[in-house]
Amino acid sequence: MELSTAVILAIVLLSLFYLVAIYNRLVALRNRFRNAFAQIEVQLKRRHDLIPNLVEIAKRYLAHERETLEAVVAARQGAVAGLARAAANPANPAAITGLGQAEGALTGALGRLNLVVEAYPDLKADANMRQLHEELASTENKVAFARQSFNDEVMAYNTYRQSFPQHLLAGLFGHGEDARWLEFADSAAIQQAPKVSF
Repeated sequence: MELSTAVILAIVLLSLFYLVAIYNRLVALRNRFRNAFAQIEVQLKRRHDLIPNLVEIAKRYLAHERETLEAVVAARQGAVAGLARAAANPANPAAITGLGQAEGALTGALGRLNLVVEAYPDLKADANMRQLHEELASTENKVAFARQSFNDEVMAYNTYRQSFPQHLLAGLFGHGEDARWLEFADSAAIQQAPKVSF
């Protein structure tokens, strides 16, 4: 009788340790993708901060291209709002999807601005515009790298969460939904950072 009680106790303790290990692994993986999102947030904030300077310089040369400049400003505001919603809870799939759509719209608006700027040699030659271009291009590369890192962490979290027996326990441990990958609305923007050349 004592041996069977010890065996039962050992099985219960091992099961408890196994459940704790699953819970801890889910928490660690969620924290890793949240940290990866924080890296995206830093780069997107930098990108958003560069855009008003870009618009101000362009205004001097593109007074009659007001619609294009307003589209960039509106797209930036949408992207800033999308980032704020996603930063509040990177595990919210709707917020991540909204951020991807807003950043895709911003990328499109910047692309249209780039097409307009190509027609203005004085603007392309402006030293401040060239410096902003270099900073924006560098930031776009960092955004792409951070997005890839975030998506890798999301994949690791989702794979673990969807595996057996974790799938059965994830909801009980507060991990009921898969995390969402960050994909920009424009599929071309997923493949490469936007090219902004002045």
